[in-house]
Amino acid sequence: MKAIRLCSSAELLESGQAMAFDVKYYGQEARGFAIRFQGLAYAYLNRCTHVPIELDYQPGRVFDDRGMWLMCATHGATYAPKTGDCMGGPCRGGLVKIELSESSGVVHWHTSSKLQPPEPPHE
Repeated sequence: MKAIRLCSSAELLESGQAMAFDVKYYGQEARGFAIRFQGLAYAYLNRCTHVPIELDYQPGRVFDDRGMWLMCATHGATYAPKTGDCMGGPCRGGLVKIELSESSGVVHWHTSSKLQPPEPPHE
């Protein structure tokens, strides 16, 4: 697994705006997002399990109004921020977790066999 710098730790605010980033999931272009919840950083593929669309209705808005649940703005499926597990609404399983690490004020995401960085733009 390769560690890829995502952002500074200070950029992930508690139950705040998500940090979006591009990934390749099984070779297809997709988006991921990172959040901070109860002091820890978490990341998931930005894809609802009910219908494969991104959760946020406005860029970075993945938390419900209380900042307690991740919520799909389209159909209201809710997910636990710590695990990505479906907590209610029309979801079919949990969100795809993206491994993160955080040290020395920097958050990194980690590649896997199914999650890779996007191809660099060709000039």
